Amino acid sequence: MTMPEISAQGWRKSSFSPQASECVETGHVTTGGMAVRDSKDPHGPALVFPAAAWTAFVSAVKTGELPNT
Repeated sequence: MTMPEISAQGWRKSSFSPQASECVETGHVTTGGMAVRDSKDPHGPALVFPAAAWTAFVSAVKTGELPNT
């Protein structure tokens, strides 16, 4: 499996992670959607979400629809 092609903006590290060593990174996929990976393993696997799924997830987080555990 190959890594998704990420747009020219590159990967962005989360500013909300509790520790700098425990972060996730996101990147816009050039074919559409969003990729998510573990910042400690930049050459490891990434999860790729279609644009509509990513938008729904972000909206649910912002409105508090997801449980906070």
